[in-house]
Amino acid sequence: MKHFIRYILFLGVLNSAFSQTDSITVLEEVLVIPTKLKEFSTGQTLTSLQDSLLLQNKPSLISALNFNMPIYFKENGLGMVASPSFRGTNASQTAVLWNGININSRFNGQTDFNTINTGSYDAINIRGGGGSVIYGTGAIGGTVHLSNNIEFEKQFKNRIYLSYGSFNTYDARYQLTAAEKNWSTKISFSRNQSDNDFEYIDADRKNLNGDFYNNSLNAVFGYQFHKNNTLKFYSEVFESERHFSLIRPSENRTKYEDVSLKNLLEWEVSGKKITSIARVAYLKEEYKYFPNIETESFTFGEANTVIGKYDFSYQFSKKIKLNAILSHEYTDGEGSSIPQNERNISSGALLLKHLVNEKWAYEIAARKELTNDYESPLLFSFGTGYSFTDFYKLKLNVSKNFRIPTYNDLYWATGGNPDLAAEEAMQYELGNEIQFSNFKMTLTGYYNDIQQMINWVPGNNGYWTPRNIDEVATYGAEFLLNYKKQFDRHLLAVNGTYSYTVSENKITEKQLIYVPYHKVTGSVYYAFQDLFIETQALYNGEVFTRSDNNPRYNLDAYWLWNAGLGYHISKNFTLGGKVRNLLNSDYQNVEDRRMPGTNYTIYLTLNF
Repeated sequence: MKHFIRYILFLGVLNSAFSQTDSITVLEEVLVIPTKLKEFSTGQTLTSLQDSLLLQNKPSLISALNFNMPIYFKENGLGMVASPSFRGTNASQTAVLWNGININSRFNGQTDFNTINTGSYDAINIRGGGGSVIYGTGAIGGTVHLSNNIEFEKQFKNRIYLSYGSFNTYDARYQLTAAEKNWSTKISFSRNQSDNDFEYIDADRKNLNGDFYNNSLNAVFGYQFHKNNTLKFYSEVFESERHFSLIRPSENRTKYEDVSLKNLLEWEVSGKKITSIARVAYLKEEYKYFPNIETESFTFGEANTVIGKYDFSYQFSKKIKLNAILSHEYTDGEGSSIPQNERNISSGALLLKHLVNEKWAYEIAARKELTNDYESPLLFSFGTGYSFTDFYKLKLNVSKNFRIPTYNDLYWATGGNPDLAAEEAMQYELGNEIQFSNFKMTLTGYYNDIQQMINWVPGNNGYWTPRNIDEVATYGAEFLLNYKKQFDRHLLAVNGTYSYTVSENKITEKQLIYVPYHKVTGSVYYAFQDLFIETQALYNGEVFTRSDNNPRYNLDAYWLWNAGLGYHISKNFTLGGKVRNLLNSDYQNVEDRRMPGTNYTIYLTLNF
């Protein structure tokens, strides 16, 4: 909590430089997609989840993505550690970007999706496939982009969201937006907590030691010196405490505390043909693990990262754009099992986008990193799209991507391997897009060949150690469907996804664990005047939990069904309720980590 107190005092001083306005303006929702992501995603599928949809889900990022995207999540119980498998890859092969900055942990290379509170962002964009040329390490299976929007339009508005649900679960979110012609500020706070003591289905016991809470405070400030000269500052602090659920009542009760701090200063200057963006970011991650909450003994890890990035683009014509990106990253990290180590990484990337004509566009890009800690390959990508008709487009993308060794891989006291090389992946993707005024459908096939994959194996000294030994092939297909229609006083929105995924160890010819062959999601939203109903469905196929694919230990396939009902009492006030796991399915995403049955939530939203 001391981190929050310091942070609030800091924001108070910073925000005092801005004066408020008494005028209230209600703005329509805009599609928030970062410029770089939108411009350089040729040949790939991009999906955007805006803040109105994010409010329909639980506050954690896993809830928003699980029911809307073809990504499988390993969740070690409700609210516990959650990691993705995107297109059959592992958790460290999905990159998470915060306003363009890679925030995957420097220790294990992953992002815990239960530590990302969606109430802090205006939009979340998801891009399938490789992205290492632009976004760096881990962008093999795909990338998830957390975005904050700054608007220099006169406004002053507040939004409050409150909910209460089963297992004594609270969710509170507040957002303040204030702006004038030359300045803008947006501050949001989220609190989520739960006793998480649900009863097991068909078992005479409850979930033990599963309570958790998290706080998230986010601030965005912008100042426009003039139309083409803008200074922006993004800041976020996240603090949480989770008691890890017990498999057996006799186990020690454990807990995990973590704090993350993210700051980004961005200065953008643009002209008729050039755009110059300079960024400086500071990231801090800190955790403590208590193997027994009855004692003060704990293990810890702390990493501080400073990133400098310069982005320069030149518009040769309306059809040709060249973009150069230079960056340097410095990390200082240590932990109970990791001696203090510093790491420096420099990189350069060059990107070219060419709109040949109204039907055809392509892009090419290359990237190279320099560091003394590991061998890094030359990365490249090529993407193209051709519109054969007004409603049909064919897309192609080929890229070479990578994942660098983490602090744990390189420096773990009893087994770290400083001779590791980066994982390398060649990806091929072919997409079909059909779009009419209210309807959009995409069908994408892909193949990913991953070499030098890092795996921990027993070493000569009796300790486990990481080595570049695994080779994996992932391939499959993704289907996405969106339909939205407004007629008279009715609104209907339908969304659906299906994925078929093979993720195979090329040496053993076995499917990787926790990668289902099939996943299906669907949602329907219908509104008539001020009344609306919504429903969500999810199907996860059977998964292996043993590397030899022994079916005896498989996790069963399952269906989940959610339903909700709401009413706009006035223009500024909405009241609603939701039922989750309507079928009372007894399911697990991770072996022996049971999930709750049918549960309920009531909520209200207030805008003023």
